[in-house]
Amino acid sequence: MKKLLIITLGVFLFSSAKSQVYIQGGLNLANISNSNSGSVNKNNMLATFNAGILARSNSTGAIAFESGLLLDGRGAKVEGGSGSANYKVTFNPLYLEVPVNVVVRLPLNSAANIFINGGPYVAMGIAGKSKFEGQLGSISGSHTENIQFTNANPNDNDQAYSKLKRFDYGLNIGAGLDLKSVLLKVNYGYGLAKIDSKQTDNDENDKDKYRTFSISLGIPLSH
Repeated sequence: MKKLLIITLGVFLFSSAKSQVYIQGGLNLANISNSNSGSVNKNNMLATFNAGILARSNSTGAIAFESGLLLDGRGAKVEGGSGSANYKVTFNPLYLEVPVNVVVRLPLNSAANIFINGGPYVAMGIAGKSKFEGQLGSISGSHTENIQFTNANPNDNDQAYSKLKRFDYGLNIGAGLDLKSVLLKVNYGYGLAKIDSKQTDNDENDKDKYRTFSISLGIPLSH
């Protein structure tokens, strides 16, 4: 049933003669939540990217539906420890994301409109790297490894975020300017799923969930 709904939505968006299909690329400023309330005040953002193809169900109406497929970079720069024992982790997983948005257009003139958009997304992890740097007194070391998308042992103390859950989901909210020949977009992705594979209770708190701010440029494939 889920596959059928996705196929139906794709056919609806991409086959309509009035649809607006565009390619997108841009900058992601990625982070993860680190508090029970979902804030990220102690982590450092990681600069990564987004790229893909999206379609809106119509190119001129006040309301449109939007979906597509994005290659989306996530992750963060995480630091921890105390005293003479400290560590720093930089992890950058890549996901295939399917957003499903409602788009509301507010016309400026015949050649431009402002839009706001929002809706859920689902994503699947496909690749990525994790770099761990640690120091204990005068001894330091580092190692880099490929991220594994797996269900790890809950007792596994993986401080490097090298084992992540395969699937993520959450909400997108954004806005932008449509100049017909180009779309300028900003978006905030609010993850609802814990990403660390050893965490089994998603509702325990709001730690370890993606928070991703994006600035993107869209180029319509037709006008």
